[in-house]
Amino acid sequence: MNQNQKLYLFNTLTHQKELFQPLNAPFVGMYVCGPTVYGEPHLGHARSAVTFDILFRYLKHLGYKVRYVRNITDVGHLENDADEGEDKIAKKARIEQLEPMEVAQFYTDAYHFAMDKLHVLRPSIEPRATGHILEQIEMIQKIIQNGFAYVVNGSVYFDVQAYKQKYPYGELSGRKDLEENLDVSRELEGIQEKKHPEDFALWKKAKPEHIMRWNSPWGEGFPGWHIECSAMSTKYLGSPFDIHGGGLDLIFPHHEAEIAQTNACECLHIPLNQAKYWLHCNMVTVNGKKMGKSLGNFITLNEFFSGNHPLLSQAYSPTTIRFFILQAHYRSTLDFSNEALQAAEKALIRLLQGIQKLDAIKYAGSSTFTAKDIEDRFHQAMNDDLNTAKLIAELFGVVDKIHAVELKQETLTLNEAQQLKNLLDYWLKQILGIYPENRSNEQLEEVMKLLIELRNEARAQKNYALSDVIRDKLQAIQITLRDTPDGTIWINGKI
Repeated sequence: MNQNQKLYLFNTLTHQKELFQPLNAPFVGMYVCGPTVYGEPHLGHARSAVTFDILFRYLKHLGYKVRYVRNITDVGHLENDADEGEDKIAKKARIEQLEPMEVAQFYTDAYHFAMDKLHVLRPSIEPRATGHILEQIEMIQKIIQNGFAYVVNGSVYFDVQAYKQKYPYGELSGRKDLEENLDVSRELEGIQEKKHPEDFALWKKAKPEHIMRWNSPWGEGFPGWHIECSAMSTKYLGSPFDIHGGGLDLIFPHHEAEIAQTNACECLHIPLNQAKYWLHCNMVTVNGKKMGKSLGNFITLNEFFSGNHPLLSQAYSPTTIRFFILQAHYRSTLDFSNEALQAAEKALIRLLQGIQKLDAIKYAGSSTFTAKDIEDRFHQAMNDDLNTAKLIAELFGVVDKIHAVELKQETLTLNEAQQLKNLLDYWLKQILGIYPENRSNEQLEEVMKLLIELRNEARAQKNYALSDVIRDKLQAIQITLRDTPDGTIWINGKI
């Protein structure tokens, strides 16, 4: 562990940058809320995944032994993100006449496929909500025993008013007077069962038509959305742990509920904030408006990669998407437009081409700058709350220096140049996860696009024999075609 590097992170809980000091160095426990797997991954998923991938990479770079847990939500996330409506995965399964786990598996695979393309490292542990029903039930039982939850008609609700008498509630979100923030009616489903509108479901009784259900001490039902993360994070990281991450939209009610549930379960005499540091990345917007299906400006990652969307003027490589995300600080809004992505693409090309010039420059007997000085500037950028935007600016500063060496305005020795090459290669690949696009990969993309078009034409003409031959021949060389609601995607390698 590099004791000389002092990393500062913005803690949502305290609303300030704090020196990162793990609870049990050199070990670091990090939990990040992963996707609800009922649809294709989109740019918002990419931003969260890339943000915490950068943190994961950088912590390991500093010498920490990181256990990174990122969950898969495959039950309990209802349509309005609260306690009403239909389960998102169950609804998708009903519409498509599939088993819920078919839906969850399909979109989990789609998520992994997209994240792999973006060079997002897999977490240490990736637990699923459905695989931890027993842990959630046990936690709910403890919360009831400690007097912070109650049972009504087979459902269990968290008693916020009882909790407030012992612990502060709303510190993470800043919503201290939560009642005035509630936009609900007691006529809504489940609200009439609650003692107070602020209360939230820990367990919901399953209606006869509900297809995802488990036995519990309170009857057949399913867990609430919030309880899964409390159960899984504490199971794999203990309580408290170091870092909890997620999107800005999860602060309330999801993360606020997590803190309350964990405190209520542990029942300590002092507030236990579940995690020491809470990190949140900002939202993605489209031309200034929040990206969302309801607004018609929703773009999946597969559509970005293929260019197949009305809002896209071209296809964008996964590396361009990743670079675009990293050009903005994770706590700032990321606004998508074709112009912004095209600018990111050009900037990335300029950066990589500028670095490649190191191979052609003439070296001198002395250096006017050193790789060590440059690395210090890289660390300063990242230690300032993972400021990847500043780090990228520093990289362009290096390109300017390389150009100055070409013009004989700066000098560089052969040894220093080799150290600089190694340094830039390491920081681009191992820290930023930026790998230069391989031309052969670009050609493969074009070939696959053509084959998919031919297969689609064959299917449209009901020439299913030809369609199947294309699919099977590709499968034989370990290229899998998958038909999705957004079109056909291809996966290179065994799955």
